[in-house]
Amino acid sequence: MNNNTLEQFKEYLHKMRQYDHVLTLLYWDLSTLAPEKGVEARMNAINYFSTESFRLSTADEYGEMLKELSKPEQFDALDETMQLTVKRYLRDYERFKRIPEEFYSSYTEVKTRSERAWEKAKRAADFSQFAPHLEKVISMTKEYVHYMEPDEEAYEVLLDLYEEGMDSKTIDRVFDELKEGLLPLLKKIEESGRPDLSALEGTYDMEAQKKVQDMLLSYIGFDKDAGATAESEHPFTTDLCIGDVRVTNHYSEKDPISAMFSAIHEGGHAIFGQNIDPAYEDTALEQVNMMGLHESQSRFFENILGRRRSFWVPIYDKLGELLPQFRKVPLDTFCRAINDVHPSLIRTEADEVTYCLHIILRYEMEKAIFRDNTPVDELPQLWNDKMEELLGIRPENDGEGILQDMHWSDGSFGYFPSYLLGSMYDGMFLEALEKEKGSVDTILEEGRISEITSWLNEKIHRYGSRYTSAEVLQRVCGKELSAQPLLDYFNQKYAKLYGFQK
Repeated sequence: MNNNTLEQFKEYLHKMRQYDHVLTLLYWDLSTLAPEKGVEARMNAINYFSTESFRLSTADEYGEMLKELSKPEQFDALDETMQLTVKRYLRDYERFKRIPEEFYSSYTEVKTRSERAWEKAKRAADFSQFAPHLEKVISMTKEYVHYMEPDEEAYEVLLDLYEEGMDSKTIDRVFDELKEGLLPLLKKIEESGRPDLSALEGTYDMEAQKKVQDMLLSYIGFDKDAGATAESEHPFTTDLCIGDVRVTNHYSEKDPISAMFSAIHEGGHAIFGQNIDPAYEDTALEQVNMMGLHESQSRFFENILGRRRSFWVPIYDKLGELLPQFRKVPLDTFCRAINDVHPSLIRTEADEVTYCLHIILRYEMEKAIFRDNTPVDELPQLWNDKMEELLGIRPENDGEGILQDMHWSDGSFGYFPSYLLGSMYDGMFLEALEKEKGSVDTILEEGRISEITSWLNEKIHRYGSRYTSAEVLQRVCGKELSAQPLLDYFNQKYAKLYGFQK
């Protein structure tokens, strides 16, 4: 084996990673701290470094190293981590090599400007401000995907980009399975009546809410020496490297519960990123592009753990110390509030049951965009119609309708299904966890949540993207993807909570 080629390749990967690091910092700054007058300069810098990064990823020198290391005599001498890295990066190289540099640079700039336009349009609840930008992003995303995989159907490629190995046939099957099981459950919950939540009404200090976030992040296992927090319009997690994973949150004086669960959700993402094996640094395994798997970890902490009464038993008094209003709210009342199942307009504030329908709506919208070529100006009406069909409610304005999510503004089509896939993975992970460790409620009530975090670290996090989501399910659960474990979890939990027969 030519060790010189391997060493050159590793050095090249490190150089590419430095560009990624700078780009990630620029995006982080743009979304959190950049003043309005600095936005244009930040967007120009993002465009510059994106173009330079693209050049590195499509350079002939890089391709020659990948092809050399892919030769059987070279490839067989590599360790498994480097074999996977060469295999995945050669695939990506061949895809990106087909994209004209001028187009890529233009696409990056269009998406960056689209994100800013979305923020303004959302605040104004006016889709017409965003529509021209979205139209460009859709058109250029189709073109972008066609360059990468000219013989493949665009939406199938997008789904695979966010969850390797996933296709619409599989998603249609499990989403239909879930929808069929959810409808009777939702009817039983609706017939049980909503809880009285008036005890939670009030104004909550936002600085105190930030202290609650810090408490919750520490409690679930977020390493503050390997992370940071900030505010943004839409909560998100940013992985700069294994030792620097950052989360953001959005606070409301009237709704402290939303920020609590955003903290837990983003903390779950961050814990995954912080616990990847350091040996994977500068390799393909460090970057977890299976978003369904990533979402499974954020939603496992947020929903499977965080919405249980047992999760709050050891820390509810501390919550009352930080936000004194909760001293007057009984724990059982709080638990009903965080599990109040009812149709609502905003995905990020939806309960864990109706949330599934929010994702199905977006999946159907994306299929309408990419397969039916629905005109952009018809999308708000289609969104509202589907919201009424699936959830029985209709948005009064674009801000609480089609403008509520940022994903389409940056071309992240195909991402939304990963949220619900992640929830389905969680139902399966819960089964495996309890089979091995016993009752989750007992573990949580005794304040031993670190044992669950460690289990996830050991079974999932440390491997980064070594395994696809399907392979992780087989390794951890011994099963293929099914919606049934998630349905079982929902039925058992809410039958007990709302007092009806399963």
